[in-house]
Amino acid sequence: MKKKAKHAHHGGSWKVAYADFVTAMMALFLCLWLTSQDVKIKEAVERAFRNPFSNVTKESVGIIPNNDASASYKQQGQFQSISAVEMETMRHLSDDLSRLLKQNEDVSSVKISLTPEGLNINIFDRAQKPIFHPNTPVFTDYGAWVFRTLAWEISRYTTFHIEIEGHTEAKSEAGGETHGKWELSTERANIARRTLVDSGVADKQIFKVSGFADKSPMEGYEPDDEVNRRVTVLLKLKESVQALSAQSDQPAPATTNDTPKN
Repeated sequence: MKKKAKHAHHGGSWKVAYADFVTAMMALFLCLWLTSQDVKIKEAVERAFRNPFSNVTKESVGIIPNNDASASYKQQGQFQSISAVEMETMRHLSDDLSRLLKQNEDVSSVKISLTPEGLNINIFDRAQKPIFHPNTPVFTDYGAWVFRTLAWEISRYTTFHIEIEGHTEAKSEAGGETHGKWELSTERANIARRTLVDSGVADKQIFKVSGFADKSPMEGYEPDDEVNRRVTVLLKLKESVQALSAQSDQPAPATTNDTPKN
């Protein structure tokens, strides 16, 4: 009887040893993952352990850094429906795009910003660094390079819904009733769409192509500032698209058929 009792006790000890082994392996994998991350992620993880109820980063809601504390506060409710994985994907894409553009060209005409809806990429058609030939929807060599570079990076991420907007400044380049601000801004957005698709972006990801003429100037700039002469590429997260009623299920607005190919 004593031998049986001893044997029964010994038979359960392997479970304890196995549990210790699994715990040790989990700790090892966690350490390996942490060592492979950048400084921002390491700091965020450290803060999360020190104070689990605080924001993941110092100046943001969620995982995206934001120097505007008031903007973070206003956006808090909007960030709650977005998964941390998609937010991290968006941040990595932003960093990769910035790094890729800086390695090759002057990127003063490109602005990348993170918003509650997704990634917002503004490409400016400035006089000193034009994206388009004057008064036309035809890319300059620089403009074509910028959009091909964007397409190469964006094509790696297939979970975004893409919207493309064309804009002009108040003192528009175009004139006349037959080919004015509306036509030019729409045609430039459409040629941007074609270049992205021809350079590897899946056509099914693009849900809207539209022109706004001079009706939507950049925040903080005068309506007639040349910075408003731009094409905006919005990469929207799945959750934010689903929250915007049923618009994402509708086909993209019709665009002009005579847009010249770049």
